[in-house]
Amino acid sequence: MDNREDIRDFLATRRAKLSPAEVGLPTSARRRVPGLRREEVAVLAGVSTEWYTKLEKGHIAGVSGEVLDAVADALRLDDDERTYLLDLARAAKPAHRRTARRREVPIPPRVQWMLDSITMSAAFVRNGRLDVIGSNPLGRALHAPMFNSPTAAHGRANFARYHFLDSGSKDFFVDWEDGAAATVALLRAEAGRAPYDKTLRELIGELSTASKEFSAFWAAHDIRIRHEGTKRLQHPEIGEIELTYQSVNLPAGKRAWHDLSFYTAEPGTSNEDRLKVLASWKAADTDADGIPNRDIRSRTA
Repeated sequence: MDNREDIRDFLATRRAKLSPAEVGLPTSARRRVPGLRREEVAVLAGVSTEWYTKLEKGHIAGVSGEVLDAVADALRLDDDERTYLLDLARAAKPAHRRTARRREVPIPPRVQWMLDSITMSAAFVRNGRLDVIGSNPLGRALHAPMFNSPTAAHGRANFARYHFLDSGSKDFFVDWEDGAAATVALLRAEAGRAPYDKTLRELIGELSTASKEFSAFWAAHDIRIRHEGTKRLQHPEIGEIELTYQSVNLPAGKRAWHDLSFYTAEPGTSNEDRLKVLASWKAADTDADGIPNRDIRSRTA
């Protein structure tokens, strides 16, 4: 088992996205394939065509960082794509070629305390497979349809499963297609970091088999590591709300990848008012000892 197929397809799709004119090469009408030819990438990277062809076939182990940087420059890779290429090269080394599961690392109590102390932002911690492994009350309330979905296996919500295996996600995420593309791109980045993680491969296989939409996004080989932007949700209790989100890496040990995400509303907007309403309902939903009182829906009936 190796990651040569991922290397081959990633480099080929990046090459196909570039035209000769974009990189300052002469153009001609007789081109059998879209984008750049292998020999053109080789010229731009300063290597032989034979060498680049070998690289694009997945033989990346042992290639120096300087040469990979030259290839990244030739293909106009962004920062996330460069990181992915380096991750693929690192994973291709013989010492890393082993079938393994990413170590399951629960969040420490101090991190959960921090999450619970955040009252006006929805916050949660995810692992690289997009499982939600910790959240604050507002985070659970904001993403209630995902947490309550049948796709939340053993009570653990997963963004990818919810996006592609629960039809209700298309009602909840207003810009579903953009969110779905970002979700797959995040999984691609994790596959670069841990290509031999059995649990991750099982998840990708499950989604590929069950969802043609996932398969189409997966074949694009797009990469996303930095997770930030704006998201619109059609919440069942407070209606449509637009929030900004930002994720930061959370140190979790050598063989684990966690990030901490915050969803916040712009101050002074109707979105902030809706988020405050949801936060107040969630606060009223528990007593002084944190015991649930009654379902939110009963207050909106």
